[in-house]
Amino acid sequence: MTTHEISADAVVALLDSFDEVGVDVCVGGGWGVDANLRRQTRPHSDLDLWLPADHFDRAVVALVAVGVDRLYPWGDDRPWNFVLHDGARRRVDLHVFEAAEEGMLHYGGRVGETFPSVALDGHGEIAGRPLRCEDPGWSLRWHTGYPPRVVDHHDVAALCSTFGFDPPPGFGC
Repeated sequence: MTTHEISADAVVALLDSFDEVGVDVCVGGGWGVDANLRRQTRPHSDLDLWLPADHFDRAVVALVAVGVDRLYPWGDDRPWNFVLHDGARRRVDLHVFEAAEEGMLHYGGRVGETFPSVALDGHGEIAGRPLRCEDPGWSLRWHTGYPPRVVDHHDVAALCSTFGFDPPPGFGC
């Protein structure tokens, strides 16, 4: 069985590939937390990326260029959220969104979630590379609403201690 792990160097290579074709992604999930913290705090099994729907075709080109070219079936795949992988260790979890009215973004189908674009306006870095990531407060919010895993407890504690957030229900920071 393959252990999926995506290194900081692999993240940087992926982000550089997106830059080469003009794709504007935002790092989310665990790597988004570490980007906000400006240091890697734990191993990561995937890279969560927010992707504008109108950049999708170019994003596929960028992913194929670095060998991330296969669907990784996941129990809750949807047209706007699915995982791609390289057949070995690297997985990319894409979260495709569309611009909505008045500075809002929409994620999901007809019954999706609409949120302010500032949620994806965080600034961080991975391995010294500056990047766009989830705003820390929104990253905290998106780490709740589902049964937390050990890594979620780790990420939430790191966000709370670094940014002075109160722990959400079910988390002790």
